[in-house]
Amino acid sequence: MPSASQLHMWALGLGTVSGAILYYYNTHGHADPLRVYNSWTTNYTPSMKWDHNWDRRDPKSLVKPMQIKDENDENKYNEKFEAKRAKAVRHILLIRHGQYHTDGKTDVERMLTELGRKQAEATGKRLAELNLPYSLIVRSTMTRALETSQIIEKSLINVPVEDDSLLIEGAPIPPEPPIGQWKSEKHFFQDGPRIEAAFRKYFYRADPNQDHDSYTVLVCHANVIRYFVCRALQFPPEAWLRICLKHGSITWLCILPSGRVTLFCLGDTGHMLPQNLTSS
Repeated sequence: MPSASQLHMWALGLGTVSGAILYYYNTHGHADPLRVYNSWTTNYTPSMKWDHNWDRRDPKSLVKPMQIKDENDENKYNEKFEAKRAKAVRHILLIRHGQYHTDGKTDVERMLTELGRKQAEATGKRLAELNLPYSLIVRSTMTRALETSQIIEKSLINVPVEDDSLLIEGAPIPPEPPIGQWKSEKHFFQDGPRIEAAFRKYFYRADPNQDHDSYTVLVCHANVIRYFVCRALQFPPEAWLRICLKHGSITWLCILPSGRVTLFCLGDTGHMLPQNLTSS
């Protein structure tokens, strides 16, 4: 049985051989070879529909609409459409920092504990064991994230590294239901736009010029990761505090060329000894 990727390539090949009319017909949603239709969904109305243009990179939104008068016009439109279509998958691996000294009064004093360093080391070894072609490591500029990343980097030799203050910890949005420590509205007002900006910076389908799948590692914080997961999966972002993440955990999301998002794992800590698991 052919895979989804094979079906996609065959569909593109058929479009090339048979002319623009078939391809134009498929492009506009009349026949999606990768969409599964089950009998039980025939008369079902979902409570919330997936926004295919969530990253504003859907090819339909990138090509200026034009009046189709003949097959020549269809060919021109399809050429422009195909030039904007993503081909590769973007993998985002989100790493929570290791356990740190919570009694520190300043960020510099909130460095990793000895256990936190062990957690980071175990996570680095796990990432190396996955043997993925990592494209980039981006780390929050807070001390605990920088230390965690530096330990991980020892296991991922020659992977480019960048710092980004957009990834520092914060309060993304008032949670529902309201739980945890009380925070004034100003925290969400200040932190929310920054964390949302970080989401838009790193979560999007691949550029059409990207030929190979990419693997980006973001070393940051629990609140940031939880918010990213909710936003990427189009869950209510207010649900972020319902998710628990352990120190040094791995959360893996992939963004398909179609714009669909898949969660490979959430807060995975299977690479650690049970006695080394902590969350606060």
